[in-house]
Amino acid sequence: MLLREVGYARPATVEEALSLLAGNDGARALAGGQTLLNVMKQRAASPEVLVDLGKLAELRLVGVQGMTLDIGAMVTLSALMRSSEVEVSRPILAEVAATVADVQVRNRGTLGGNICVNDPTNHFPPLLVALDATMTILSEDGERTVSVEDFFVGVFETAVREGELLTRVSVPAGGGGDGMSGVTLGAHGTYIANAAASVDDGRWRIALGCVAAVPVRATLVESRLSGVDVDEADVRAAVEGLGETLDPPSDVHASADYRRSLTETSVVRAVLQAAERASG
Repeated sequence: MLLREVGYARPATVEEALSLLAGNDGARALAGGQTLLNVMKQRAASPEVLVDLGKLAELRLVGVQGMTLDIGAMVTLSALMRSSEVEVSRPILAEVAATVADVQVRNRGTLGGNICVNDPTNHFPPLLVALDATMTILSEDGERTVSVEDFFVGVFETAVREGELLTRVSVPAGGGGDGMSGVTLGAHGTYIANAAASVDDGRWRIALGCVAAVPVRATLVESRLSGVDVDEADVRAAVEGLGETLDPPSDVHASADYRRSLTETSVVRAVLQAAERASG
Protein backbone atom coordinates (compact mmCIF):
# COMPACT_ATOMS: atom_id res chain seq x y z
CA MET A 1 0.00 0.00 0.00
CA LEU A 2 1.33 3.43 -0.94
CA LEU A 3 1.83 6.26 1.53
CA ARG A 4 -0.75 9.01 1.49
CA GLU A 5 0.48 12.56 0.93
CA VAL A 6 2.49 13.85 3.89
CA GLY A 7 4.59 16.91 4.63
CA TYR A 8 8.33 16.41 4.91
CA ALA A 9 11.11 18.43 6.52
CA ARG A 10 14.80 17.68 7.00
CA PRO A 11 16.18 20.07 9.64
CA ALA A 12 19.87 20.84 9.89
CA THR A 13 19.91 21.40 13.66
CA VAL A 14 18.23 19.97 16.74
CA GLU A 15 16.75 23.41 17.44
CA GLU A 16 15.15 23.48 14.00
CA ALA A 17 13.79 19.97 14.52
CA LEU A 18 12.20 20.98 17.82
CA SER A 19 10.65 24.05 16.22
CA LEU A 20 9.14 21.91 13.47
CA LEU A 21 7.80 19.32 15.92
CA ALA A 22 6.29 21.99 18.16
CA GLY A 23 4.95 24.12 15.32
CA ASN A 24 3.11 21.46 13.33
CA ASP A 25 0.15 19.58 14.73
CA GLY A 26 0.53 15.88 14.00
CA ALA A 27 4.26 16.10 13.30
CA ARG A 28 6.31 12.97 13.91
CA ALA A 29 10.07 12.53 14.15
CA LEU A 30 11.48 10.20 11.51
CA ALA A 31 14.58 8.27 12.56
CA GLY A 32 15.44 5.17 10.53
CA GLY A 33 11.84 4.70 9.38
CA GLN A 34 11.96 0.91 9.76
CA THR A 35 8.71 0.85 11.73
CA LEU A 36 7.02 4.21 11.17
CA LEU A 37 6.88 4.03 7.37
CA ASN A 38 5.41 0.54 7.43
CA VAL A 39 2.83 1.64 9.99
CA MET A 40 1.92 4.58 7.77
CA LYS A 41 1.53 2.30 4.75
CA GLN A 42 -1.00 0.29 6.74
CA ARG A 43 -2.85 3.53 7.66
CA ALA A 44 -2.30 2.76 11.35
CA ALA A 45 -0.64 6.16 11.77
CA SER A 46 -1.17 9.31 9.73
CA PRO A 47 1.22 12.08 10.73
CA GLU A 48 0.77 15.38 8.94
CA VAL A 49 4.49 16.14 8.79
CA LEU A 50 7.58 13.92 8.98
CA VAL A 51 10.58 15.60 10.57
CA ASP A 52 13.57 13.66 9.26
CA LEU A 53 16.40 13.58 11.84
CA GLY A 54 18.94 12.12 9.42
CA LYS A 55 21.18 15.23 9.26
CA LEU A 56 21.53 15.66 13.02
CA ALA A 57 25.04 14.33 13.57
CA GLU A 58 25.01 15.28 17.27
CA LEU A 59 22.37 12.61 17.84
CA ARG A 60 24.72 9.94 16.46
CA LEU A 61 27.43 10.32 19.10
CA VAL A 62 28.54 7.57 21.48
CA GLY A 63 30.79 8.40 24.41
CA VAL A 64 31.70 7.64 28.01
CA GLN A 65 31.46 10.39 30.63
CA GLY A 66 32.81 9.19 33.95
CA MET A 67 30.87 6.03 34.75
CA THR A 68 28.12 6.62 32.18
CA LEU A 69 27.83 5.42 28.60
CA ASP A 70 25.88 7.95 26.51
CA ILE A 71 24.32 6.85 23.22
CA GLY A 72 22.65 9.30 20.87
CA ALA A 73 19.10 8.47 19.88
CA MET A 74 20.03 8.36 16.18
CA VAL A 75 22.84 5.83 16.62
CA THR A 76 22.04 2.95 14.29
CA LEU A 77 22.10 -0.66 15.40
CA SER A 78 25.03 -1.28 13.07
CA ALA A 79 26.93 1.59 14.70
CA LEU A 80 26.21 0.07 18.13
CA MET A 81 27.77 -3.16 16.92
CA ARG A 82 30.91 -1.33 15.75
CA SER A 83 31.34 1.02 18.71
CA SER A 84 34.51 0.51 20.75
CA GLU A 85 32.91 2.43 23.65
CA VAL A 86 29.99 0.02 23.69
CA GLU A 87 32.29 -2.99 23.39
CA VAL A 88 34.26 -1.90 26.46
CA SER A 89 31.44 -0.45 28.57
CA ARG A 90 28.34 -2.57 27.86
CA PRO A 91 28.89 -5.18 25.13
CA ILE A 92 25.43 -6.69 25.63
CA LEU A 93 24.03 -3.71 23.66
CA ALA A 94 26.08 -4.65 20.59
CA GLU A 95 25.25 -8.33 20.97
CA VAL A 96 21.52 -7.66 21.06
CA ALA A 97 21.75 -5.19 18.16
CA ALA A 98 23.32 -7.96 16.07
CA THR A 99 20.22 -10.14 16.52
CA VAL A 100 17.74 -7.56 15.17
CA ALA A 101 16.23 -8.35 11.77
CA ASP A 102 18.80 -8.17 8.96
CA VAL A 103 21.72 -6.04 7.79
CA GLN A 104 19.53 -3.56 5.92
CA VAL A 105 17.33 -2.94 8.95
CA ARG A 106 20.32 -2.65 11.28
CA ASN A 107 21.95 -0.13 8.94
CA ARG A 108 18.87 2.12 9.05
CA GLY A 109 17.18 1.32 12.34
CA THR A 110 18.19 3.38 15.39
CA LEU A 111 18.27 2.76 19.12
CA GLY A 112 15.98 5.71 19.71
CA GLY A 113 13.50 4.56 17.12
CA ASN A 114 13.40 1.04 18.55
CA ILE A 115 12.51 2.23 22.03
CA CYS A 116 10.25 5.14 21.07
CA VAL A 117 8.02 2.76 19.11
CA ASN A 118 7.76 0.65 22.29
CA ASP A 119 6.47 -2.42 20.54
CA PRO A 120 6.27 -5.02 23.36
CA THR A 121 8.09 -7.52 21.12
CA ASN A 122 11.08 -5.23 20.47
CA HIS A 123 14.55 -6.10 21.69
CA PHE A 124 15.77 -3.04 23.55
CA PRO A 125 13.02 -1.96 25.99
CA PRO A 126 13.50 -4.88 28.44
CA LEU A 127 17.27 -4.77 28.03
CA LEU A 128 17.43 -1.08 28.91
CA VAL A 129 15.21 -1.67 31.94
CA ALA A 130 17.61 -4.35 33.13
CA LEU A 131 20.54 -1.96 32.56
CA ASP A 132 18.82 0.83 34.56
CA ALA A 133 19.03 3.32 31.70
CA THR A 134 18.12 7.00 31.80
CA MET A 135 16.52 8.84 28.88
CA THR A 136 17.20 12.48 28.00
CA ILE A 137 14.29 14.28 26.34
CA LEU A 138 14.53 17.76 24.83
CA SER A 139 11.91 20.36 23.95
CA GLU A 140 11.91 24.09 23.29
CA ASP A 141 11.29 24.55 27.02
CA GLY A 142 14.48 22.70 27.97
CA GLU A 143 15.88 19.29 28.80
CA ARG A 144 14.53 16.65 31.18
CA THR A 145 15.64 13.18 32.18
CA VAL A 146 13.34 10.22 32.68
CA SER A 147 14.11 6.88 34.30
CA VAL A 148 13.74 3.91 32.02
CA GLU A 149 10.78 2.52 33.96
CA ASP A 150 8.91 5.82 33.66
CA PHE A 151 9.80 6.13 29.97
CA PHE A 152 7.71 3.19 28.76
CA VAL A 153 4.04 4.09 29.24
CA GLY A 154 2.00 1.67 27.13
CA VAL A 155 1.90 -0.15 23.81
CA PHE A 156 3.46 2.27 21.28
CA GLU A 157 3.49 4.95 24.00
CA THR A 158 6.42 6.54 25.80
CA ALA A 159 7.09 9.59 27.95
CA VAL A 160 8.10 11.61 24.86
CA ARG A 161 5.35 14.20 24.40
CA GLU A 162 4.29 16.20 21.36
CA GLY A 163 6.98 18.69 20.45
CA GLU A 164 9.66 16.72 22.29
CA LEU A 165 12.59 14.66 21.08
CA LEU A 166 14.49 11.80 22.67
CA THR A 167 18.13 12.83 22.31
CA ARG A 168 20.17 10.42 24.40
CA VAL A 169 20.09 7.06 26.19
CA SER A 170 22.49 6.68 29.12
CA VAL A 171 23.45 3.49 30.92
CA PRO A 172 25.97 2.84 33.69
CA ALA A 173 29.32 1.93 32.17
CA GLY A 174 30.71 -1.39 33.29
CA GLY A 175 28.67 -3.42 35.74
CA GLY A 176 29.13 -6.99 36.78
CA GLY A 177 27.49 -9.01 34.03
CA ASP A 178 24.56 -8.84 31.61
CA GLY A 179 22.51 -11.40 29.74
CA MET A 180 19.53 -11.62 27.43
CA SER A 181 17.60 -14.57 26.10
CA GLY A 182 14.33 -15.24 24.38
CA VAL A 183 12.45 -17.01 21.61
CA THR A 184 11.96 -15.22 18.30
CA LEU A 185 9.91 -15.69 15.17
CA GLY A 186 12.71 -17.07 13.03
CA ALA A 187 16.39 -16.45 13.54
CA HIS A 188 16.15 -12.65 13.48
CA GLY A 189 12.45 -12.00 14.03
CA THR A 190 10.60 -10.21 16.79
CA TYR A 191 10.31 -11.90 20.16
CA ILE A 192 7.56 -14.19 21.39
CA ALA A 193 9.05 -13.98 24.89
CA ASN A 194 12.29 -12.60 26.27
CA ALA A 195 14.13 -11.62 29.41
CA ALA A 196 17.15 -9.47 30.21
CA ALA A 197 19.24 -9.69 33.38
CA SER A 198 22.01 -7.62 34.90
CA VAL A 199 23.97 -8.18 38.11
CA ASP A 200 26.40 -5.89 39.87
CA ASP A 201 27.89 -6.70 43.28
CA GLY A 202 25.18 -9.27 43.99
CA ARG A 203 22.29 -6.93 43.11
CA TRP A 204 20.06 -8.06 40.25
CA ARG A 205 17.79 -6.30 37.77
CA ILE A 206 15.65 -8.60 35.62
CA ALA A 207 13.16 -7.38 33.02
CA LEU A 208 10.65 -9.31 30.96
CA GLY A 209 9.34 -8.47 27.50
CA CYS A 210 6.26 -9.63 25.56
CA VAL A 211 4.18 -10.25 28.70
CA ALA A 212 2.60 -6.80 29.11
CA ALA A 213 2.32 -3.40 27.45
CA VAL A 214 5.64 -2.35 28.98
CA PRO A 215 8.66 -4.29 30.26
CA VAL A 216 8.00 -5.96 33.62
CA ARG A 217 10.52 -6.18 36.44
CA ALA A 218 10.81 -9.66 37.98
CA THR A 219 11.32 -8.22 41.47
CA LEU A 220 10.57 -11.46 43.32
CA VAL A 221 13.25 -13.32 41.36
CA GLU A 222 15.64 -10.42 41.92
CA SER A 223 15.18 -10.62 45.68
CA ARG A 224 15.60 -14.40 45.72
CA LEU A 225 18.92 -14.10 43.88
CA SER A 226 20.24 -11.10 45.79
CA GLY A 227 23.64 -11.75 47.34
CA VAL A 228 23.63 -15.42 46.30
CA ASP A 229 26.47 -17.12 44.42
CA VAL A 230 24.08 -18.60 41.89
CA ASP A 231 24.27 -21.92 40.13
CA GLU A 232 21.68 -23.40 37.80
CA ALA A 233 19.74 -25.06 40.62
CA ASP A 234 19.54 -21.75 42.52
CA VAL A 235 18.31 -19.93 39.44
CA ARG A 236 15.65 -22.48 38.60
CA ALA A 237 14.42 -22.41 42.19
CA ALA A 238 14.30 -18.61 42.16
CA VAL A 239 12.35 -18.53 38.88
CA GLU A 240 9.86 -21.24 39.87
CA GLY A 241 6.34 -19.85 39.91
CA LEU A 242 7.21 -16.65 38.04
CA GLY A 243 4.87 -17.50 35.18
CA GLU A 244 1.90 -17.71 37.53
CA THR A 245 2.35 -14.03 38.42
CA LEU A 246 2.19 -12.91 34.78
CA ASP A 247 -0.78 -12.14 32.54
CA PRO A 248 0.65 -12.24 29.01
CA PRO A 249 -1.48 -12.03 25.87
CA SER A 250 -2.41 -14.95 23.66
CA ASP A 251 -2.01 -14.54 19.90
CA VAL A 252 -1.36 -16.55 16.75
CA HIS A 253 2.24 -17.15 17.83
CA ALA A 254 1.78 -18.34 21.40
CA SER A 255 -0.88 -18.92 24.03
CA ALA A 256 -0.63 -17.12 27.36
CA ASP A 257 0.41 -20.34 29.10
CA TYR A 258 3.12 -21.01 26.53
CA ARG A 259 4.44 -17.45 26.98
CA ARG A 260 4.57 -17.97 30.73
CA SER A 261 6.67 -21.08 30.23
CA LEU A 262 8.93 -19.43 27.64
CA THR A 263 9.42 -16.46 29.95
CA GLU A 264 10.58 -18.64 32.83
CA THR A 265 13.04 -20.41 30.53
CA SER A 266 14.28 -17.08 29.15
CA VAL A 267 14.89 -15.73 32.66
CA VAL A 268 16.91 -18.80 33.65
CA ARG A 269 19.10 -18.47 30.56
CA ALA A 270 19.57 -14.70 30.87
CA VAL A 271 20.46 -14.92 34.56
CA LEU A 272 22.94 -17.73 34.03
CA GLN A 273 24.57 -15.77 31.20
CA ALA A 274 24.85 -12.65 33.35
CA ALA A 275 26.20 -14.63 36.33
CA GLU A 276 28.82 -16.34 34.19
CA ARG A 277 30.01 -13.02 32.81
CA ALA A 278 30.08 -11.44 36.25
CA SER A 279 32.28 -14.24 37.56
CA GLY A 280 34.53 -14.33 34.50
